[in-house]
Amino acid sequence: MKKLVILFLFALFLVNLVQNVSGQAQVLDPPRDGVFDKINSLERKPIPYCALREADVVWSNRIWRTIDMRQKINQVFYYPENPYANWRNFTTVIMDALKEGTINAYMDIPTNEFTMPMTYQEIMGRLEKLDTQQLARPYPPYDLYDTVIATKFNTSDVKMIRIKEDIFFDKQRSQQDVRIIGLCLVRDNYLDDGTFRAREPLFWLYFPEIRQVLAKAEVFNRFNDAERRTFDDIFWKRMFDSYIYKEKNVYDRRITDYAQGLDALLESERIKNDLFKFEHDLWEF
Repeated sequence: MKKLVILFLFALFLVNLVQNVSGQAQVLDPPRDGVFDKINSLERKPIPYCALREADVVWSNRIWRTIDMRQKINQVFYYPENPYANWRNFTTVIMDALKEGTINAYMDIPTNEFTMPMTYQEIMGRLEKLDTQQLARPYPPYDLYDTVIATKFNTSDVKMIRIKEDIFFDKQRSQQDVRIIGLCLVRDNYLDDGTFRAREPLFWLYFPEIRQVLAKAEVFNRFNDAERRTFDDIFWKRMFDSYIYKEKNVYDRRITDYAQGLDALLESERIKNDLFKFEHDLWEF
């Protein structure tokens, strides 16, 4: 009888040992894809703005810019087309944050104000659609049947970012500064036959609100892979190229409303040079 009890206890011990070993094998960390764990980007926080009083702003101007992701310096916003690991393009970062509910989107209206919020379901309802078409069967009697064709949103169609920003002079710090107010994603809109139709603004984002998300989104650095920047760094350090498409004016019109082609490009450069000369003349003695 004692032998049976000892054998039973030994069998229980073996079963528990096997379960513990198998449980430990299941909770092992996956292989590290690299030589070190990347934790700095995941724990980053955006650099806070300097305090600003209305009395310290002696001059300001509002500018609207466009970032074209097809330019070489701006390709960090467009790639990678398919996300992997912790590396995603700018549009994917924004759409994931909207889906999680960590940021808010606002409807694109002529005044570009952040007064009409949009839910993620409303956004996807505009970006994706279901169409019903009649197709003929490939066999006799070749009768028609209804089929549903789903049009999915492709982040690769977003090739431009519009920026709304304020340029001002702070007499407290004796410095001309710029702060981005909002961003707007713009995608290429195509007809059913694949013909390009127009550029469609999707929604506006309040930039100070989304900085927490952008500060944790890595950007590829072609010069040093160990020093990964974030999208917040790109905007903070102005490491992008853009062109001005609107300056605040009494008519509230864009450059393309009174200039076309080369004239519109020259007008954009004139506004940019005027801003540069204004800052330069502040320190011309």
